Amino acid sequence: MLNNWVVMPTCLPLVLRRCHTCASDRFRANGKFRVNANHKLLDAWLLVLCTSCGETAKLTILERVNVRSVRPELLDRLHANDLGLAAELLQNPVVQRRNRIALDWDDAWRLDTGGSGHMDREAIDVSVRFAARIPVRPVRLIAEGCGLSRAEVERLITEGKLVSAVRLSGKLSCDFTFTLKR
Repeated sequence: MLNNWVVMPTCLPLVLRRCHTCASDRFRANGKFRVNANHKLLDAWLLVLCTSCGETAKLTILERVNVRSVRPELLDRLHANDLGLAAELLQNPVVQRRNRIALDWDDAWRLDTGGSGHMDREAIDVSVRFAARIPVRPVRLIAEGCGLSRAEVERLITEGKLVSAVRLSGKLSCDFTFTLKR
């Protein structure tokens, strides 16, 4: 029987970027956008606040784009300060590269295992699905989901009792499956 686990965000991640005022490196996004029109050209920014001094920084979303080339739904979501849109844009690699930012997902996600009724079986098959691109160590997920220590999970991997088609060392942000034999 296949168990389904889901790694889901609980809030927006922190934005890693240098503050020009206080030299802090963490900003908090609250889903606020600023949209500016200059004749037929449109600019849009996602506003982020420094966690130390509260200084506002702007992350470029649209820059000098013709108004007619922007989908009306996107423009409505920008004007409405849509939190879901902020989450999507923060995870967009193009936005991250353009603004030279990275995301800090510590304490911004949780693992939903659907209950612990599967731990008493001899072997369990688990499918882990990511609701967002959250980079997490699979060893940490397995330890948290199975109620084991990370050292115990590492030992199970070396003994061959924990197997997966993907490498379980390092960080993953894509769906994977694993089998645990007791």
